[in-house]
Amino acid sequence: MTNPVQPRNSRDGQVNRSGQQDSTVVSSMRQSKLNSTMAKGRSRSKRTIINFWLDACLLVLFVMLGTTAVIVQFVFPPGVAARGWTLWGMTYGQWCSVQFGILCAFSLAVLVHVMLHWTWICGVISRRLLGLSQLPDDGTRTLFGVSLLIVLLSLAGLILAIAHSQIVSPPDI
Repeated sequence: MTNPVQPRNSRDGQVNRSGQQDSTVVSSMRQSKLNSTMAKGRSRSKRTIINFWLDACLLVLFVMLGTTAVIVQFVFPPGVAARGWTLWGMTYGQWCSVQFGILCAFSLAVLVHVMLHWTWICGVISRRLLGLSQLPDDGTRTLFGVSLLIVLLSLAGLILAIAHSQIVSPPDI
């Protein structure tokens, strides 16, 4: 049994002889809370910077994709008539390849954007659309995300397979 008059060690107790908290312990508790808050702030700030640069890249890729689409669609003559034509040293086929490359980069950036905002997306769906009071846990959200990605990629693969099987070549002349 400890003597109530005898001070306890500030590491063990946080109470001095007068029954008040030891200022060094209070100070270290405040510092710990401040460090925790600052770490969260840095983490949030870092995430904000990542989102900013990702959104900036999305904007640049969107403008590039739109520009190459307009070039392919309206600057070059349509289809076979574009054979031999060049713009800035690139043929119609090369411009189509550039457009596809930009589309792939844009798609990847959109995927990363959705991944970074997946908790928010799940929150909107579960609370606003489904009317649930609680957000699904991390494992469930991850399972939903991976399942959705698999379904979308499978659907895209199915559409490509159907298109490949039903394409018709021109008649021989």
